Order: sequence, then structure tokens, then C-alpha cells
Amino acid sequence: MRSGAKVAIVGGVFVVVVGGVGYGAYNMLGGGGSGDGGTGTTSASTEVKTGPVTKAEIDDASKKFLKAWASGDPDTASQLTNNAAEAGPALTGYRESAHVTKAVITPGPAVGAKVPYTVNATVSFHGKSKPWSYSSELTVVRGLTTGRPLVDWAPTVIHPDLTDGASLKTGEASAPSIEAVDHNGKVLTKEKYPSLGSILDTLRQKYGEKAGGTAGIETWIESADAGSPGKTLLTLAKGRPGKVRTTLDADAQAAAELAVKKFSQASVVAVRPSTGAIRAVANNPATGFNAAMQGTQAPGSTMKIVTAAMLIEKGLTSAGQKIECPPTATYYGRTFKNLDGFSIPDGTLTTSFARSCNTAFIKLIDDAKDDAALPKEARDVFGIGLNWQTGVVTFDGKVPEETQGEAAAQYIGQGTVQMNALNMASVTATARTGTFHQPIIVSPELDGRPIATAARSLPASVSQQLTNMMRQTASWGTGRAAMASVVGDKGAKTGSAEVDGQATSNSWFTGFNNDLAAAAVVQSGGHGGDAAGPVVAAVLRAGS
Repeated sequence: MRSGAKVAIVGGVFVVVVGGVGYGAYNMLGGGGSGDGGTGTTSASTEVKTGPVTKAEIDDASKKFLKAWASGDPDTASQLTNNAAEAGPALTGYRESAHVTKAVITPGPAVGAKVPYTVNATVSFHGKSKPWSYSSELTVVRGLTTGRPLVDWAPTVIHPDLTDGASLKTGEASAPSIEAVDHNGKVLTKEKYPSLGSILDTLRQKYGEKAGGTAGIETWIESADAGSPGKTLLTLAKGRPGKVRTTLDADAQAAAELAVKKFSQASVVAVRPSTGAIRAVANNPATGFNAAMQGTQAPGSTMKIVTAAMLIEKGLTSAGQKIECPPTATYYGRTFKNLDGFSIPDGTLTTSFARSCNTAFIKLIDDAKDDAALPKEARDVFGIGLNWQTGVVTFDGKVPEETQGEAAAQYIGQGTVQMNALNMASVTATARTGTFHQPIIVSPELDGRPIATAARSLPASVSQQLTNMMRQTASWGTGRAAMASVVGDKGAKTGSAEVDGQATSNSWFTGFNNDLAAAAVVQSGGHGGDAAGPVVAAVLRAGS
């Protein structure tokens, strides 16, 4: 510990006072003194110990580290890790930047080399103090050069939500808090709707002040990315929240949150076709990366909505026109097939769309005489890649210009096409109305941001044909089972996207019901109607 530190045992709690700041750990952490865990050296004649750390070494190393940390001695604590250069500043920041004035750290029983512990701390800033409790864990490893048991350093040692480059801060919040409400005025919180966590954090950062809020005093995680919102961990003094009205629908959001929980990795988004208003966004896992709005994946046969629009617009086919659907089709040496090798001997475009025949679409690429036709349709009509300004960070889809076999793969949503649930919900919404309405989650009137507009709308006859083909898919095609519970004017398109190195394809589904469109993706979910379909149907039933 640092020179001049005063040590005492008070009521069973080990207390070290350094510069007037008290830290504590239960006296079960005592013994051995924190100083003997310093860098140390190994003489040439001393054999460096190897092999897995023992139970005794795990117990000793973890106790010494936690004792030094709780004592407010970051220098010693950092030397008890395998990365003192990173551990030192982080542990110093715990006191100096996070303003933790007291910490009682209680370890639990080790599980292998991992030691869980509970931190009961006090944070104090400008006369405001508040208790702060959380749990984390550390892992003990053997030092590569010294052979000594050391704490394997990671930011999560300090707090489970810390990531590389992020730091703990306490002070006046960088942005006022908000009270977010849905389009009907119902309050939205991350506790009730976990998938909205990162979205609400972003809305707070962008619109808290604009909405008339005043900042409070908080402890938060400051991201390494300057453009990312911080995550509040503790509120010492509340400010005045600004009220931010979103386009979300609480009922649809609740249904979306519940639906995605049935799968280990799933995302869904709902959009209102007539306005572009985003009604629901949900992911499982609910925290972390917002895959529903920022994901980049091949959408499989749901992309046939865009492909069909392009082919009909070019006059190469129509909903009722007979087209060939053989078991396989080859374009520039690349062979494409249908699921289980099925064929439709005497079908129409509607039949191939509703039953998701890949080869029918591949065989028409020669007639298009323009490998860039699909990317143009995606951009100019469906608004894909136009830098959407929804109010939060989104990936807005990508259909790059390709040639030969790679261009053919795009026709069925494979190859280099990249989409997420938001993009495909918007594609369905555009097909439904004929006009792209850029999705939004807060009104542009709040900040005057520009809204993306597509170059043109679909001709009314094309929009009508697309909508009718989607109705047939929901009525008797591959979307029938999933959409059976949805009442009203409904349509759908299924998709299964193959992913390299993945045994089972990703399940995609998009559909509409009256003035609501939704799309979902389930990782390794298989057929579109089996996994993603019920997720979409649940949201369509609940939303408005």
C-alpha cells in the first residue's frame, strides 16, 4: 500500500484510509499484506512454476488483489494482474474519475479459476453520496514469465459492463435524462422493454436537452467511441427529464420483446407503411448490439419482393404470367436450386413467389440484360442505402453492383446483399403503398434532420401485383401457417438465407397486416415460416 496509509480493523471491516478516502474489504481478505504481490523478480536459479494454478494459489491471488483494490491501492493491485499497464489507470480511475469513496468487496467461492465477488461501494460527488452495489468476477492465471498466479486483467474486473477503452465516470451527466413515450403517450423504459435500452440511451444523448431536460449527477460508463451514448449505472441526483415522443407502440413493442425470447438469437422490427413510423424494435439478446436496426445479413428469399418489382417494372413478367420453375438453374457457371429440388411444371410468377421458387427468378436474369438492375431498383424505389435518418444509428441496407453469378445470387437474397429486420420491414412497407417512407423513430421536427427520399415510386399496377402476390403467400403459400392467426388484409414473404460455416440457414419472414409491416430474422432458424414467421405474426396481431 502507499506510504503513509493508515490501517485499522473496525467492526470486522478492514479499512484503509488513503488521502482521506476510505476503502474497505471484509477481514476475510486479510493476511499476507498487499505489498507482497508486487512485480517481483525471478532469479536465474529459481525454477519458474508451470501448469494450471492450484486452488490455494487462486484463493491467495484473488484475496491479495481484492484487498489491494478495496484498500485504494491501485499501484499494488495492478501489479497483481498480468497487465499492470492497463490495470493501473483503470483502478486509479475507480477512485479519481468514478469518485468511489468507499468499497467493501466480498468474494464468493471460486468456481475453477474464476472468483465471483460483490462490491458494495459509496459514490460521492459535490456533496452528493449514494450506495452502489454490483457483482463481477475475476480469473486467476499463471504468469507467462514469472510463473506466479495473477489476476487475468480485463475491464470487467472493475465492472461487468465495462469494455476495452471504456471508463467509469461520475459527475454532471453529459445529457439530461428523458421520459420516452410511445405514440399514444405510454411511458417506455428499458426495464420494461429491454430491447430499447441502447435506443433510449441514444435518444437521451441526442434529444435530452432539445426536449427541455436538465442534467443530474450520475455514474456512467463512457464509451471508447465518442459517438456512442454512455450507460448510466447510478443516479446521485436527478435532473429534470425531457419528454421525448417516439413513434413506437407499447403494445407492439411488448409483443415483439416476448416473441424474440423464444429464440437464442432473433430480431424483429415493425413499421407503419403509410408513414414510415417505427412501431417496434426487439432483439434477443436484448442488450448489446442492436441487430434489428444495425445488422448486416443476407435476407434470403424475402429479397424477391424487390426482384419481382424490378422484373415486373421492366416488363419481363407479371403476376399472372407463366414462368418456368425447374429444379435447378445455372448462370455463368453458378448453379442454383430449389429447396429439396422441387419444381413447378406449369406455374405463374405468383406461384413461384408464393412457393419461393429460386430458379424461376434466376432464369429471368438474362432477360434483364443489366446486372445492375436490381441494385438500382433497391436504391431508387425502396430507398436502400440512402443514409436513413431515423433518429438513432441504423444500417440502411446494401445491394452492391455485381456481375455474372454474384449478380444472380442477389436475385434470391444471397451473395453480397446485406439487410436487417428494419430494412426488410421497410421493403414490405414500400411494396404495400408503392412509395418509400423513410423509417423514423422520432419526428424530424424535433431536430430538423433531413429525411431520405427515393427517386421514384412504384407504378400503381406494380405495387398492386406485389401486394397481391404477398397475399397469396400468406393465404396458401409458404407463409400460410405462420399468418393463419393474423386477421385482416394480410400478406407475407418467407426466406431462408444460407450462411457459410452454418449448418442451418437463417430464418427470414416479412409480412403486413392492414397498415403495419414487420420483418424478423432468427439465426439458424431454418425455414422462414417456421421460426421468423411466428415472430412477425405476433407483432402484427398486437400492433396498430
